[in-house]
Amino acid sequence: MADTDDTQPAFSRAMPEPGRIEAVAPLIRRRVAGNRSPFTATGTCTYVVGHGRVALIDPGPDDPTHLDGLMAELASETIEAILVTHTHKDHSPGAKRLAALTGAPVLGCAPHKAARALIDGETPALDASADRDYRPDRVMTEGEGVSGPGWTLTAVETPGHTMNHLAFAFPEADALFSGDHVMAWSTTVVAPPDGQMRAYMESLDKLRGRTEATYWPGHGGPVTDPARFVRGLAGHRRQREAGIRNRLAAGDTRIPEIVLAVYSGLDPRLRGAAALSVYAHLEDMVSRGLATCDGPPRIDGRYSPA
Repeated sequence: MADTDDTQPAFSRAMPEPGRIEAVAPLIRRRVAGNRSPFTATGTCTYVVGHGRVALIDPGPDDPTHLDGLMAELASETIEAILVTHTHKDHSPGAKRLAALTGAPVLGCAPHKAARALIDGETPALDASADRDYRPDRVMTEGEGVSGPGWTLTAVETPGHTMNHLAFAFPEADALFSGDHVMAWSTTVVAPPDGQMRAYMESLDKLRGRTEATYWPGHGGPVTDPARFVRGLAGHRRQREAGIRNRLAAGDTRIPEIVLAVYSGLDPRLRGAAALSVYAHLEDMVSRGLATCDGPPRIDGRYSPA
């Protein structure tokens, strides 16, 4: 029986494999970088839009094998623009090398920025993941676009996973390149201070007003029923918040014990990411008066119900 519960996303474990370019739609090709991990699925999806004079979205890590493969596979075509959704090192560093090889401009998200200032003594948990060397030739903001023969890509601001995160609408294919904001294979890590749960939820609400038939994410396969899937993601996050509130009411005060209670059966390699998501929820709950902390919200704080 089909699942009709819109409070849970129907995740798909169908995964593209790295190492070759493949046509996934009439105007869209995909090549997956070889940076497989528990956080990247089989690797970062680089998309080629159009034919002949093309745009390239998210060149991925600075991986010569991946980038040289793209150059070989597109040898008879011209890369008109290199677009970047956000500045994590599995998405943006390849842009610099690819721009040097092709002369194409780098467009898209702004340089890396945090959601808030650091608390005294705080070290960003995902700081090593941030590409602080990224400098685009042009920052794209909401509604700004770039076009070529048969294709148009328009920026959709979707902060939350990172505060500079963009998606790109592709009307000719009735599609949205959703970066790491919405992925079919997994929920998205939201990690303060680089990410923010309130911004992430607001961006989900924003996408619920859109009508694209397919999302092409930064990892994993496509989202083929975006309206329902985004509703499910929002419902999943609300349920996660309810679970955290229940653990606070039960007497849990620290993030590690909340993680063990609300993420049953979690791969131990993902506990750090789960702790960051719980932290993001708690930071948001404190700001909304739903929880308190013994000082500013922080990863090692003691939390209680408001």
